[in-house]
Amino acid sequence: MVYALDTNIIISYLRNMPNVRRNFNNAVMRGDDLVIPKVVNYEVRRGFRILYAPKKEAAYKVLTEPEGCCDVSEMDVCSWERAEQVYADIYRKGLTIGEMDILIAAFCLENNCTLVTHNIRHFECIDGLQIEDWTEFS
Repeated sequence: MVYALDTNIIISYLRNMPNVRRNFNNAVMRGDDLVIPKVVNYEVRRGFRILYAPKKEAAYKVLTEPEGCCDVSEMDVCSWERAEQVYADIYRKGLTIGEMDILIAAFCLENNCTLVTHNIRHFECIDGLQIEDWTEFS
């Protein structure tokens, strides 16, 4: 299985939230692929710039280094086009979500990833998106 991690899950992992750590470690032990969309990488790293958190930044760097268990992945042209469609679909439903969330969802849809997030409500309006919340033990 391929899991794309949302910003709030990475933050929870860095804060040593037990359920997130347990689910994360179980995914690694099963051999699942863990990816961080580049937009999530941006959100996490900008937080390090706002809040001086060198220990958390160092722990994040270990996760994302070439030997780490998470790959930071770019959005390709197809993902950007999917984002346009996701935006149009939710707009037609009379709904709105944040632009970053649209990009994250489009990345997951285009790359056949399950999105791991605690913000289920942000994403539940997107057709076809597979979502898990690792703050609950699964």
